[in-house]
Amino acid sequence: MKQLTIISGKGGTGKTVIASSLAVLASDKILVDADVDAPNLHLMLSPQLISQQDFWGAKTATIDETICKKCGLCAGFCRFGAIDDQIKVNSYRCEGCGVCVQVCPARAVTLKDELTGYLYLSQTPYGMLSHARLKTGVAEASGKLITAIRRVAEEIAQKQRIGQIIIDGSPGIGCPVIASLAGADLALIITEPTLSGLADLKRIEGVTEHFKIKTAVCINKYDLNEENTQEIEQFCREKNLALLTKIPFDEEVVKSVQKGQPLVSCTKSHTTKALEELWGRIKDEL
Repeated sequence: MKQLTIISGKGGTGKTVIASSLAVLASDKILVDADVDAPNLHLMLSPQLISQQDFWGAKTATIDETICKKCGLCAGFCRFGAIDDQIKVNSYRCEGCGVCVQVCPARAVTLKDELTGYLYLSQTPYGMLSHARLKTGVAEASGKLITAIRRVAEEIAQKQRIGQIIIDGSPGIGCPVIASLAGADLALIITEPTLSGLADLKRIEGVTEHFKIKTAVCINKYDLNEENTQEIEQFCREKNLALLTKIPFDEEVVKSVQKGQPLVSCTKSHTTKALEELWGRIKDEL
């Protein structure tokens, strides 16, 4: 089983548009949308929901007032300011670290599980999709939720002898991205020829280098600024990164998004040829 994670150091590079087209081009695969804060891969793949499951990925402190002696130790030790002077817990501040439980002499504090999101498994015309949605205000559980949907995909792939998992990762370089990358056989960075695109490419490449993950690059909309594209190419040479392809700007992409269809399934153009070339080179890298 090979795992491909598609990432970008910033949002808006076309990562999901490219991921949806690879979902069409690839055979023998299961799909994962690892952007649980703002999932959108399902918008391009017309999924039919198979199952939904609650995800309890965080804990919140609760204080039994019938036992509490109001000594204030819990409030004093809480680094997040989640317990006020009245010894009341602010659930929005609580990180579930459990320090208050350890220091309470009356054993009045316990940790309770908190509903943090929902796991979904759907069937699309291009394969099964494991995806999720994080509840608002519980961002600290995003990595756990991504790990859970990846585990679902891995279990299905093993049972059904599916050879590939394609993961549409989160933008940025934080915890969700790290959870998307863990154990991946190849990280494909989607970048664009802008100054911010180059800066964020360097940041996310630093993450994949740190975790020793094989990395390749795709430049999307490369013809919007040839000079910046050349700088990205130079960076790839310096870092010995495989530049798999350069995809031109194409107004048909907007139309495909409006239709809610992967680009390669609704048009034929230089862009779709570049995407087909990209998938061929990804298979070689894997």
